[in-house]
Amino acid sequence: MPQRPLRTAITLVTAATASLALSTGPAPTASPARAADRPADPKAMRDLVKAYLASVKYRDEKVALADGYVPHQCSSDPAGHGSMGYHYFNESRYGSLDPAKPAALLFEDGKDGKRRLAGVEWIVLDSDQNLKTSKDRPSMFGGQKFDGPMPGHYPGMPIHYDLHVWLWKQNPNGLFDRWNPRVKCPAAPAHPGKSDTAHTGSSGTAHTGSSSTAHTGSSSTTHTGTAGKARAVR
Repeated sequence: MPQRPLRTAITLVTAATASLALSTGPAPTASPARAADRPADPKAMRDLVKAYLASVKYRDEKVALADGYVPHQCSSDPAGHGSMGYHYFNESRYGSLDPAKPAALLFEDGKDGKRRLAGVEWIVLDSDQNLKTSKDRPSMFGGQKFDGPMPGHYPGMPIHYDLHVWLWKQNPNGLFDRWNPRVKCPAAPAHPGKSDTAHTGSSGTAHTGSSSTAHTGSSSTTHTGTAGKARAVR
């Protein structure tokens, strides 16, 4: 294992242990993933390290694209709490609760013009497709509850739950918080094109996208996100 990922994995375990153990109160109704009501356990730590090591290869955007992750718009919170970055969705992994198989990757624009990996995300479709019920809300990493249920983020995406984990970009609001104030979206659309559906969370707050799904990198290849029918995989 390369030394940098190994050192970062060790640091992650230490930081995540502190993050998970700090909160002892109940999670807020609107954002259940923001707090943990129990101390971290060894399995949760192992799962976080597993997720980190499995996502190392996706630091190269081209590897993410080759593995079926489709780029979509950059999502920001209109209330100013931060951004999620560009979602790269892999519909074949919807329903996965495997730490090594996230359903989405979160990228941000780097100073060099390339996109950098900031976080990973798991997506589980809502069984009854009803925004008013949440009996099937999943959890991972020692009881971290998913946000939702919420509408899809692009045409054809079903009602679902999701859980963000900021493994590659430190989030001052917490490892599992939806919004990262250190992640920025472009102030205006960088490319012409059709934008995705507004991203609405369980709190009813719309997540606005500031750019189209098209991404032109240094190789001049254009990556365009397509809206297909989501498939649930258990």
